[in-house]
Amino acid sequence: MQLIYDGSFPGLLSTIFTAYEYKLNDALIVRTNQLQSLTLSESMEVYTETAKAERVWKGLKKKIAAQGLELIYRSYLSELPSVENSILEVVRYALQSDQNILEDYGHSHVLTLHQIARKVGREKHRFEAFVRFENIGNNWFYADIAPDFNILPLIAPHFKERYAAQNWMIYDSKRKYGIQYDSVSEQINELTFRFEHAPAGNLSPIVQTDPDEKLYQELWKRYFKSTNIALRKNTKLHLQHVPKRYWRYLTEKKES
Repeated sequence: MQLIYDGSFPGLLSTIFTAYEYKLNDALIVRTNQLQSLTLSESMEVYTETAKAERVWKGLKKKIAAQGLELIYRSYLSELPSVENSILEVVRYALQSDQNILEDYGHSHVLTLHQIARKVGREKHRFEAFVRFENIGNNWFYADIAPDFNILPLIAPHFKERYAAQNWMIYDSKRKYGIQYDSVSEQINELTFRFEHAPAGNLSPIVQTDPDEKLYQELWKRYFKSTNIALRKNTKLHLQHVPKRYWRYLTEKKES
């Protein structure tokens, strides 16, 4: 039985509730955009219901506490194929066990979630370090990213704390949504808008930079170059800490 959900986290929890409700021991959870055609397989579309999602979440809180909840949520944000089914199996294992199952690495799905969450965590930390904002005027700063995983919900608290006095937006051009922080209300809001012909990692033609932005970028490049010690250059070590696929986000790596 394929259980089809809308891709949201409450939707996933609602789907897990449905699997229990109908005693579907062989359920296969798939997102709408990852729907598979399986021979001799029935399908059921599951609608997101807040009450059902909250019941599942509250039940998990009693079994795996905050660490386990974070493990499940980060794994979900990976958006990897079939990750929902590993989450379902871990939920089943947790609910039927009287002990903490998080360190049972002998359980294949527990191990899988730890491995996935670790990858998502690395991506989170890298973008917290590598995001570069550009001044787009009116005291607003903008950054465009295209991460492998859906990390915007994870990096939002970091930038809210670090740039609390500024208004900023971070847009995920791969998933076509972003987050916006207003320094007056001190609130982070989700925003959705689409750019036409905007390559990942570059400002859309719709988003115009402040006239002084190019000057600031050039000054930063000069500072970065002046502090570099050529005799201590270690390209291999540098690539380990700053993989080349992140260079497009770094002002100091862009050509003038």
